[in-house]
Amino acid sequence: MHRHMLDMQATRIEEVLERHRLPARVWGGTVMPRFIRFYLVPQIGVRLSRIKALSEEVALALGASSCRIARQGNSLHVEIPRNDPTTIDLLTLCRRLGSIPPLCAALGVDEQGVPIIVRLPSPDVAHILISGTTGSGKTALARTMIASLAMYNHLGQVQIILIDPKRRGFAPFAQLPHLLCPLLQEPDEARGRLQWLLHEMERRDRESINAPRIILFIDELADLILIGGKQVEKALIRLSQRGRQAGIHLVACTQKPTAAVIGSLVKSNFPVRIVGSVTCPEDAKVASGLAGTGAERLGGRGDFLLVSRGETTRFQAAHVSEEEISTVVGRLRNGRRGSRRWGDNETAREPECEPESSENWLKRGLQLVKR
Repeated sequence: MHRHMLDMQATRIEEVLERHRLPARVWGGTVMPRFIRFYLVPQIGVRLSRIKALSEEVALALGASSCRIARQGNSLHVEIPRNDPTTIDLLTLCRRLGSIPPLCAALGVDEQGVPIIVRLPSPDVAHILISGTTGSGKTALARTMIASLAMYNHLGQVQIILIDPKRRGFAPFAQLPHLLCPLLQEPDEARGRLQWLLHEMERRDRESINAPRIILFIDELADLILIGGKQVEKALIRLSQRGRQAGIHLVACTQKPTAAVIGSLVKSNFPVRIVGSVTCPEDAKVASGLAGTGAERLGGRGDFLLVSRGETTRFQAAHVSEEEISTVVGRLRNGRRGSRRWGDNETAREPECEPESSENWLKRGLQLVKR
């Protein structure tokens, strides 16, 4: 991205605000894989709500499809999508990292390009809700999490259950050796497996055990609740309330983050929310648990907000293709984990950059990873 183009865009942002008698200065910015972020400093006394209301006018002035204006900490950010977005490949990210700590799932990279992972057993994580409309990338993110968990954890550490009412989101993992049961697609199958999970949770509580970790992925939570009825909803509520101590974790995707459908389930039982592009501010508030996140103006295709402990981090999700999933599943079925670094091809070529040690990048702002 040429410097003079960025300077011109910064000047136009200031001009739009000046026309509305909202003086502010753009003091810098950052070019991300899929968007450009400008840092804005308004003059003392300028109301932030008035600046946020000008997002469409700023987008028009910059010739952008959308504009997101949000406060983070003590700064105001103006974010517009890039005309030449880049993607984050999971296997390339794995070559960069070298390894991922046990029981952690990779998500992608944050605004500074720092890898983001989540450690599911952490009290700050436990269960994760991924929300977004069609095209936001929520199913692709769930695939990334499944693949990274399987790549760096053996069967004695992690076992996975996949519920896929749409019959296509998790299909590439049908032969994954980490699956505790075959891929679940029918409502009756899902209902029966959830009841089994409740019994397993109670057994583990009685015996004071929590291993191996069981991770339940649901590709469409709202549809599962609507089709499965109260029995499914009650089972999910109990699992989300008590599952972590028994080593059971939920990762649920939904494109309908409305209070009427999932409000009673997610109100306090999903400490971590990952929010992609949604249709309106009301859905963004239900999905994130916070008002004013601006999630309705995200770019889609892996552009997400990570919400945890009241803090919001924008990140670009890593992507893994169906062909790469097939390769990973094949290596795992053949017992070849660790024969070479993940991401290297069959000729074991050198990685494009030196892998970072776990100790190094765990210290670089990955606040969700708890030792």
